[in-house]
Amino acid sequence: MEIHIDPRRCEGHALCASIAPTVFEVGADDLSAVVQPNPPADLEPKVRMAVDACPTLAISLGGPAS
Repeated sequence: MEIHIDPRRCEGHALCASIAPTVFEVGADDLSAVVQPNPPADLEPKVRMAVDACPTLAISLGGPAS
């Protein structure tokens, strides 16, 4: 699973960082960033929750495990 954030869509709500803080963080620009683009399988449920929680649909998943 690969995680991508579209910076044009992200508004910095930080829901992803609150749900999966080892995968996402809010940068100095107040936008979310991926700090672990290929997280281990045990984090997949939290990553999917973060994707679903994003109000601007800025997070997408790709790769073989999505």
